[in-house]
Amino acid sequence: MSQADAAAAPRDGVLVDAHGVARCAWSGTDPEYRRYHDEEWGVPQRDPRALYEKLCLEGFQAGLSWLTILRRRDRFREAFHGFAPDRVAAMGADDVERLMQDAGIIRNRAKIEATIGNALAMLDLDEPLDELMWGFAPAPGPRPARMDALPATTPESAGLSRELRRRGFRFVGPTTVYALMQSTGMVDDHMVGCHRAGGSDDQFDLRDPAGPDALRAREAMAVRVAPIDER
Repeated sequence: MSQADAAAAPRDGVLVDAHGVARCAWSGTDPEYRRYHDEEWGVPQRDPRALYEKLCLEGFQAGLSWLTILRRRDRFREAFHGFAPDRVAAMGADDVERLMQDAGIIRNRAKIEATIGNALAMLDLDEPLDELMWGFAPAPGPRPARMDALPATTPESAGLSRELRRRGFRFVGPTTVYALMQSTGMVDDHMVGCHRAGGSDDQFDLRDPAGPDALRAREAMAVRVAPIDER
């Protein structure tokens, strides 16, 4: 879910379809978006390649509806070699120029170059990407009942944003990172009454495989900071 989606959604937390199924209001009535809401959004994700893909697509999405990205996701995967970090890291200037002519993706030079740069940054990490990201997963909080109760950023997303930037990642501002945390189950922001609420309760077993000491150290880094731009 993007900030554009949140702004456009009804203020009430859920929409009920003709079959009586209640979903988060941002999922709307589009079948593809509903399927994404039901099957992907908020499901804990620990696969490093999938997290890299999501991080890059969230960067491309900034300022757009997530549905815009979702409808182009297959082409993005083709264009970026299935988001295999080693293959993306090997892409060069000729690939950038080729992708700038590809109408099936978002043709933003800075974001295309950032996708390649983020692959290089991922390969340069001294710990798996999933351990880095999940180390900033927050403790559970109250479930939101209205769309306007959803935060755009949190101390944890600001902390993870700062750490990713330190490691060389780009287009990972706190708002983008919080959307990533929502979509990959690091937080469960399904609304009160949504049929998927609580569907990612197992996330709390996944927060940091290195143990509680590592988790506390990460949480100590996630302090509130001044707003950071999304680049």
